Parts: sequence; structure tokens; C-alpha cells
Amino acid sequence: MRNRYLDLLRAVATVRVVIYHSSGWAALTIVFPAMSVMFALAGSMMAASLDRYGPWAVERRLHRLLPALWVLVGVAVPFMLIGGMVWDWKVLLWAFPVEDPPATGFWLEGLAAMWYLRDFLWFVLLSPLALPLFRRFPLPTIIAPYLGLAVITFAGLTPPAIIRDLCLYGSAWLLGFAHHDGMLSPGGVLHQRRWWLAGVLGTAGAAWALTHPGPRGLDLNDIPLANALWSTAFILVALSVNPRIPSWRILKVLNARALTIYLWHVPLILLVVRLANTTGLPIFGWVGISWRLILVTALLALVVMALGWVEDWSAGRGLALIPGRRPRAVPVSPAPAYSGLAVSVPAPRSAE
Repeated sequence: MRNRYLDLLRAVATVRVVIYHSSGWAALTIVFPAMSVMFALAGSMMAASLDRYGPWAVERRLHRLLPALWVLVGVAVPFMLIGGMVWDWKVLLWAFPVEDPPATGFWLEGLAAMWYLRDFLWFVLLSPLALPLFRRFPLPTIIAPYLGLAVITFAGLTPPAIIRDLCLYGSAWLLGFAHHDGMLSPGGVLHQRRWWLAGVLGTAGAAWALTHPGPRGLDLNDIPLANALWSTAFILVALSVNPRIPSWRILKVLNARALTIYLWHVPLILLVVRLANTTGLPIFGWVGISWRLILVTALLALVVMALGWVEDWSAGRGLALIPGRRPRAVPVSPAPAYSGLAVSVPAPRSAE
């Protein structure tokens, strides 16, 4: 049975990402650290899949992730090659982006959000090893990414992006493991300590952000250490509760199409910005942000209806234009009442 509260968190995270990329409001990274929440939810689901399917959970997760990516890549890569991108074997990484593939022109920005899928792939591939290690040494395992991120930060290191991100979001993924194993539920080892842990980590994250602002001020995306600490505090509180959530259809739609929305929202935002630059329409301020967000939402709805079925296919669900529709009840005619009339049955014919 699906957990509607987790569906709510995932839906809010998806919407928050679109609004943030449309508006650039740094406050959204503080109010709702969406990417860390998404990694935590994915970690919880991955732990559940490993318990149910064993190592085959990796194949199942990749089967749900990659087809939707291939649809976008099938559009982007030909355009980049036509636009003059030099062919290189690294172009093939778009089929399985464990490393950043090359991109040029419009798609250099349009595919910038692909780092999430790159990190997601690595977390999925490492999970069969990480989950047993986590269950044997839970707290040291959760702390390890923080230590790595602290070394990177204080030593001023510039490691490969995937190493930095494993340290930045690794604890969120592992807290997803903790959520699945009940460590954040009432009676769990982290549940009773969640408030003071969240207070300490949140205070430390806020202090670091205030004393080390990034180029966009307090945008946590520019301050990795503050991002990790603040996000962990948020996750400890958010995943330690499980309120009853109504069965809203919008939650079903957003969860069934979350990957399509994530993959396509940045290219659509860029197209709308180019439209604004061409026509002279406002881009910034409440007017500019509002009309752009409305248009991006409308375009996303069209893309979701046109391509969202790929997520149904990869998940083994029935294809739907708009998911979440309740099956129509088929009326059943009542059986005719027995009238008491004798019914004559012809005698069987003899074999000839």
C-alpha cells in the first residue's frame, strides 16, 4: 500500500523544483530543501526494493529511470550533433550518465539538471553494498558523508562532481534507509533524538550559511556544507511523522509523472525565457515570474500528456493519458428471480 504522506513530500518537492528554477527564489532552498528530500525518499524506496527483490532491485530501478531519460536524449542529442557538436564516445554516456556527458548550445543549459540522474544512478548502484553496511553500522555510516564534505570544504578541495555530491546527498539517501528500517518511527533510535539533532544540525547549517554566503546570497545550492546540515535537520523532522493524507488525484498525477516533469521543465523554462527576450515581455518581478510560470506549467502539462506514458510503461502500469483515474464501476444486472415455471429440457439425442 502506498504511503500518501511520502507521495505528498515527493509532489511538493517536484513542484518546488519547477518554481525555484522558474523564479530563482533562494528562500525556497531553505523552506523546502527539495533535492535532499527527493534523495531521502528514493533511499527509502530503494531499501524496500532491496529487501523484496535483492540485487535485482537495481535492474528494476534502472528500468524505471532510464526510458524517460532516453526520450529526452533522443531529442537533445540529434539537435546538438546537427548544431555542430563534435562526435565523441562520451556522447554515449547520455544512455547511462554515470559521468557528465557533453552538451552544447541550448542544451548545455537545458540538460543542466541531469546531475540529479547521474547522482541517482550512483546511489542505486552502490545501494546493495551500502544497505548491509548501514544496518551493521548505522550511525557511523550516516556520519561518514558529512566528514567527507567537511574535509572537502575546509581543505578547499575540488574533487570530481560525483564525489562531492555523494558526500553532499549521501546522508539524505542513508536517512531514507533509516526511514525504511523504522529508525525514524516512534520507538526508533533516531525518533526520540530527532528534535535536538535537528536543532543542532539546523543551527550549524544556518550559522555556516550566514557566515559563508554564496554568490547568490543564502541560496543553499551554493553552500554545500550548510545545505547538507540544514537538509538533514529538515529530513529528520519530516520523515519522523506520518499524518493521514487524503487520496487526492493531483498527488497521483505528480508522482506518476515526477520524472517527466523533472527532465523537461528546464528546457521549457529556457524556451519561455527566449520567447520573453524575443518579444520584450517582462522576465523578472512578480509579473514576469507569474506569466512565465503559468506558461511553463501549461507546456509541461502538454509534455506530460504526450510523453508521460513512458513512465507507465517502464513501471509496468497500464498506459494512461492522465494517471490516477478511478476505474469505472460496471453495473451488474441482478439475476432474474425464480418464477416457479417449469422448464422443459429436451432429452439427449442418442449417439448415431
